[in-house]
Amino acid sequence: MWTISMRILHFLLAFLIVFLLPVPGFTAGIETSFSCSQNGGFCISPKCLPGSKQIGTCILPGSKCCRKK
Repeated sequence: MWTISMRILHFLLAFLIVFLLPVPGFTAGIETSFSCSQNGGFCISPKCLPGSKQIGTCILPGSKCCRKK
């Protein structure tokens, strides 16, 4: 009985870890000015203009990829 419940607990823990991790393609997809423009954004430094939000970073240090809200 104890070993079965521990196996289920370990399985559930592994399941939660895998599915609660951020999706790599979604979080780290916008890192260049080309991918920024493909996603409807524009590169600007040092921060996004009012009325826009940051959706990633651009290749130059300190520059952000922003898109209108």
